[in-house]
Amino acid sequence: MSAPAPSPLAIVDAEPLPRQEEVLTDAALAFVAELHRRFTPRRDELLARRGERRAEIARTSTLDFLPETAAVRADDSWRVAPSPEALNDRRVEITGPTDRKMTINALNSGAKVWLADFEDASAPTWENVILGQVNLIDAYTRSIDFTDERTGKSYALKAPEELATVVTRPRGWHLDERHLVDADGTPVPGALVDFGLYFFHNAQRLIDLGKGPYFYLPKTESYLEARLWNEVFVFAQDHVGIPQGTVRATVLIETITAAYEMEEILYELRDHASGLNAGRWDYLFSIVKNFRDGGRKFVLPDRNAVTMTAPFMRAYTELLVRTCHKRGAHAIGGMAAFIPSRRDEEVNKVAFEKVKADKDREAGDGFDGSWVAHPDLVPIAMASFDAVLGDRPNQKERLREEVDVKAADLIAVDSLDASPTYDGLVNAVQVGIRYIEAWLRGLGAVAIFNLMEDAATAEISRSQIWQWINAGVEFEHAGESVKATPELAREIAARELADIRAEIGEEAFAAGRWQQAHDLLLTVALDEDYADFLTLPAYEQLTG
Repeated sequence: MSAPAPSPLAIVDAEPLPRQEEVLTDAALAFVAELHRRFTPRRDELLARRGERRAEIARTSTLDFLPETAAVRADDSWRVAPSPEALNDRRVEITGPTDRKMTINALNSGAKVWLADFEDASAPTWENVILGQVNLIDAYTRSIDFTDERTGKSYALKAPEELATVVTRPRGWHLDERHLVDADGTPVPGALVDFGLYFFHNAQRLIDLGKGPYFYLPKTESYLEARLWNEVFVFAQDHVGIPQGTVRATVLIETITAAYEMEEILYELRDHASGLNAGRWDYLFSIVKNFRDGGRKFVLPDRNAVTMTAPFMRAYTELLVRTCHKRGAHAIGGMAAFIPSRRDEEVNKVAFEKVKADKDREAGDGFDGSWVAHPDLVPIAMASFDAVLGDRPNQKERLREEVDVKAADLIAVDSLDASPTYDGLVNAVQVGIRYIEAWLRGLGAVAIFNLMEDAATAEISRSQIWQWINAGVEFEHAGESVKATPELAREIAARELADIRAEIGEEAFAAGRWQQAHDLLLTVALDEDYADFLTLPAYEQLTG
């Protein structure tokens, strides 16, 4: 018996948007509905499995490479599919949301790749979800332009050969799209909405442009989740009639559990795999989340003290490069999040030197590329990789066989000689409130204290507040010892709210979502029941 026709999806609680009918066609919605029917049940099982695994970590306070997949790791014969030409040179990648101005600037930035983000750099308002799709379609048809109403400056695309290759990042498996529901009222996973609409409208168009539908896969926690994505890709390619293997996926290794399954993740996606990426904030957030019952040895110091040179972070990045190159995949490094100041050249000089040192280290370690958050950083990162790569598109031939990372090395948090500080707690509160306020207004990428922050920043901020309080951390402050307590966090948060009010003025303060952001940060930072993702309760408060 043939499968039943997919139930039509209903759009609920969403104001109609200009041109949304170009994205939400009957055929596109039928495709997304079929993705939902086929794959959401398995998604639900895998989310439940995350909870089971977290409970196991709580019991054991350890992780290891999986015995059941030892044969995959031991088999030296398999490789991921050869890289398509458009993704072979990835030495600099710029990241950012899919608003109209960013779309043009990122494509024109000089970077080899643009990570077009529907995930952490984009608050999932209906407008951002749908108009982001419109902007990408317009970019591929070269019908995109933008004029800044404030400055009068106009933006247009450069010649096709000068544009970055787009790699789109859909939302993670855990997030639903509340505005798109099936006949039972069940929301479609945001991942399937973002992937499905983009793939349906652009797969053939991208092939015609000499590229393809390329994706970054976020928040993956296991090889079984990668297997589900592979099944989605196989079905999608058959559905629209393009060759198997046209899709390429780069997986962010930004959870501690995925760090133990890198080879297995590549294996599951091997016909569609492009590479792995080493993030920082979500990775640290994942360590706190998974080992929050593990005692003082898992307490992280201030987030800015945990650089990629910390021993347990270095173990993770070295293992990632070795794993990728062993299997013929790209290894993509982390983010340079600095936002240049238009007023303080000294700040820029110091920051640019740090960015250069970071990118020099990544290129020297064997990474094939790296991320930046601002176009002004593209030349700096490009110079670091040019110095190592020269005319070569990548350095996959550097197998890094001398790297030998043991399971315990990846969670040796106490190998870092640094402690939490009072100033670190203040910064976590400041960044948390300021980011969440912007997110609640629909902004996912926000410049705060000269750094481009996204949802991962808020996650590590609230997680560190939670961890330090629950671990009973004591700080040295003003010549005395101060204990991390809920009362201290509330006191700092109240002071920050007053400082923001004084900084921006009563009118701007009243027009913002500051009290709401303050309250939400304290809820997710102080609740005994630790929320799996800040964005879940935040989404309930997001309007639009």
